[in-house]
Amino acid sequence: MQLFGLIAKQDGGVEANETEYVKTFLKQQLSSDAVEEYFSLFLKFSKDSKLGKDEPEGKVKLTSMKDSVKILGICKKINKKLNKEQKVVVLLRLYELVNADRKFTDQRMAIINTVADVFKLPKEEIDAIESYTVNDDLSKLDLANTMIVNDSEQNFTNAKHIQCGTLDGNVIILRIKSAGLYFLRYTGQQEIFLNSLLISNRRIYLFSKGSFIKLPKGPPVYYTDVVSHFLSDSTGSKISYEVKDVKYQFKSGGIGLRDVNISEEQGKLIGIMGASGAGKTTLLNVLSGIESPTEGEVLINGYNLHKDRDNVEGVIGYIPQDDLLIEELSVFDNLYYNAKLCFKDKKEDEIKELVDNTLINLGLYERRHLKVGSPLNKMISGGQRKRLNIALELIREPGILFVDEPTSGLSSRDSENVMNLLRELALKGKLIFVVIHQPSSDIYKMFDKMYILDTGGYPVFYGNPSESLIYFKRLDAQINSDQGECAVCGNLNPEQIFNIIDANVIDEYGNYTNKRKTKPEEWHEHYKENIEIPTVDQVNSAPPKSLNIPSWLNQFKIYTIRDFFAKVSNKQYILLNLLEAPLLGFILAYLIHYIVDPESNVYIFRENDNIPPYFFMGIIVALFFGLIVSAEEIFKDAKILKRESFLNLSRSSYLVSKILILFTISAIQMVLFVVVGNFILGIKGMTFEFWLALFSISAFANILGLILSASFNSIVTIYILIPLVMIPQMVLGGAMFTFDKLNKDFTSIDKVPIVAEVMPSRYIYEGLMVHQYKHNNYRKNIFDTELVNSKSDFKQVYYIPELEEILNNCRQHFQLSSDNEDKAFIADLDLLHNEISKELKRVPTIGFDKLDQINPQGFTPELASEVETYLKTLKSHYSSQFFEANNKIDLFITQNLKNNKEKFNRIKDDYMNESIADIVRKTFDKNKILRDGNKLVQVVDPIYQMPEPENILDFRTHFFAPQKHFAGKYFDTLWFNISIVWLLTIVMYIALYFDWLKKSLDYLGELKLFKK
Repeated sequence: MQLFGLIAKQDGGVEANETEYVKTFLKQQLSSDAVEEYFSLFLKFSKDSKLGKDEPEGKVKLTSMKDSVKILGICKKINKKLNKEQKVVVLLRLYELVNADRKFTDQRMAIINTVADVFKLPKEEIDAIESYTVNDDLSKLDLANTMIVNDSEQNFTNAKHIQCGTLDGNVIILRIKSAGLYFLRYTGQQEIFLNSLLISNRRIYLFSKGSFIKLPKGPPVYYTDVVSHFLSDSTGSKISYEVKDVKYQFKSGGIGLRDVNISEEQGKLIGIMGASGAGKTTLLNVLSGIESPTEGEVLINGYNLHKDRDNVEGVIGYIPQDDLLIEELSVFDNLYYNAKLCFKDKKEDEIKELVDNTLINLGLYERRHLKVGSPLNKMISGGQRKRLNIALELIREPGILFVDEPTSGLSSRDSENVMNLLRELALKGKLIFVVIHQPSSDIYKMFDKMYILDTGGYPVFYGNPSESLIYFKRLDAQINSDQGECAVCGNLNPEQIFNIIDANVIDEYGNYTNKRKTKPEEWHEHYKENIEIPTVDQVNSAPPKSLNIPSWLNQFKIYTIRDFFAKVSNKQYILLNLLEAPLLGFILAYLIHYIVDPESNVYIFRENDNIPPYFFMGIIVALFFGLIVSAEEIFKDAKILKRESFLNLSRSSYLVSKILILFTISAIQMVLFVVVGNFILGIKGMTFEFWLALFSISAFANILGLILSASFNSIVTIYILIPLVMIPQMVLGGAMFTFDKLNKDFTSIDKVPIVAEVMPSRYIYEGLMVHQYKHNNYRKNIFDTELVNSKSDFKQVYYIPELEEILNNCRQHFQLSSDNEDKAFIADLDLLHNEISKELKRVPTIGFDKLDQINPQGFTPELASEVETYLKTLKSHYSSQFFEANNKIDLFITQNLKNNKEKFNRIKDDYMNESIADIVRKTFDKNKILRDGNKLVQVVDPIYQMPEPENILDFRTHFFAPQKHFAGKYFDTLWFNISIVWLLTIVMYIALYFDWLKKSLDYLGELKLFKK
């Protein structure tokens, strides 16, 4: 008011039109009570309008020094409080005041120029505002930042032009580019409306976001139409996005979307609204390509989004409602590593500059070094988290962006900031779809188009947001149905739309019932009758791609570094992982540090019966650690992976980077566990082997944990499943229960059960037990001799006597009965035939040429005598072997005792463990030999029993075999078993890569729904 008054008082004082302008201006801005107060201020500052005493009549009075100082002071004060947009509005209103009586004197214009100088507005925009305000001649308004709307076919050199129906004047629109503002004025006499309010040809109006001009004839002129004309030259990439007759049906059979048709182009911000369960997120998922439609198609520049994915790679960006941030990293690092995955050709300095510029644009630069934190442990605000989420997509600037409820959970101020950001992106030529919930009037009018869904996936409106309420009020036959906004404040309440859509029937008592007045199907019929789906010119060029993803190796490096720093920044996580393993190793080893003779108080490794359980507990610890460190890895990244799927990054590079980090953690954990535990228990000579064995099974558990993490959508479910995968490893590990004493439905006497062949715990436990017994410093020099000794002893003590007994049974049967079909007789002969054939291979130097006669038809007393002779010869052979081997063992022990008895006994005490020896030799098993059908099975001394493969690829054998066979060769048990564990790990990785478990679960779920 001071500025208005000071300008109006110059050159003859206030004119009538200026007074009327000020009154009208105040009525539009303030309540009726405040109008008089502020108008009196205007009169106060404009009252000194007489000529000075020293000035001759007819001469224009110059602005007094007092007024000049006052004007400058006012400008400086308000300059500190107004933003750029507000300064533009102030300057335009000053020009409009002067234009009210068209007194464009030098004195008045000098004051306005002073205001413009203090406001520091661009000179070309000041000139444009002046020209726009004072000129009606179109030739003088042919400027780059103006648009003319009229009914002529006139072409302008610089100005934009929209031809409309019959109009007796011109609608002139001014664009102030630096402030992002648009103004309009009308020079004719017909009735035209701005947002349903009558336009005066004596006023200049702010043409705000979401506004539209309703003309006497022809379609309305929308804010987005105006903006798109101004941006048409600056927008480089063209986009045509068409949704044609899309329908989506859920796997359960319900309909999610019906008859969806959308046509849009670049530079538009499209809102999607609807009641809860109407299908908003489903629509967003179909439009973005996450879900495929049951019917219809989505085309981007003519390419089918769901079928021609290679052609639209990198075009789409997706921002879900949930956070996509790595909580352990800083604001800068989140954006930095994302940029590294998007731009392979940019140098390090360019990447950092791009990230810094993006953070500056989003107002996050001052927070760049703060850790993001979790929603429960906030380091940055909710609004800043949302902006950073948007920045992850913004930094690569995809051509089409889909955003799910960006304002959810934010304050009104943060919501407006986020939507302003999306609006700016759209103005830069992006096409943006936003699911929005309960927007304010200002946010609602930011959208260029609004797509509204009703319950059941029925489209009920598609068009300009400011017209939506008018549309539904007319269909509902409401009073003032031609007004969408409040006539006083200009606000539009989107909630009214849903009040109309969801309105219920009132009964005769005036109470609302549960029955809707208008069903979704009816609203959809109105939609088909009244809403015209816009058309866009199909663009034939390739969609704009902003991706330039790095190679597999570089992706792997980026993922690895990102994951490493994320974990290192979590000091609690690192500390627990580094301390937990040695602490458990210490507790376990300390508890089982058993001393047989309490009086001597001397620990002897040989006498500690707890070593086998310690080996097995080490395996359980390795499995547990491996599962725990990996169980959340993919689950917590699921949302990030969903977004990064639009970047078409390598899944294997991500998985391998995860595996590398997890393997490193597991390797360190097992080193600490083994070093501490082995030191306390005095386990010598197998530190590396023990570590490698535990690390191998921990690595297997890492992959298993990743599979669980990738397959289930609840962390609680994942942790509940850990015991389910641990217990079979414990039961079938071979330590808690011996295999020959398990349920006979899946076990065999002579081999490890098939189900245990896929249990890594069994391989590692067996390998460690065999290795410790076979390769300890006491036994490794005589093991091969002991093997011969044990084998020959078993043959002469148990095996051959058993065959001789069976032979006697056959001989007695033959003498007492002539029934050659007796089952027991046939089985005995079959066993003799089978076992003698094996012995002929084992000891080829002792021949027997009547093997084929050992059958019911060929058996005779003479044959029995020859078999008996063969068995005695065989027994004599094994007896000779036994005494020879036994002498070697005695000689070895005698010589060592003679040379250094104390050292020899110390080696025995320090390296051999009697409990392990008892287990691998089955010393206390009451059965030494068992019959299984047509074969005899050795039970005692499995550690000394070499496997006898049935074919070249046969690797199955009994438990605690000293060696394993494969491909015609024998391998040491520990190394063979570790190799099998790594083979199982590779198979598990393949299952992880192809998501076999998740796909199987999804398939079973679909099958169940289908049956229902």
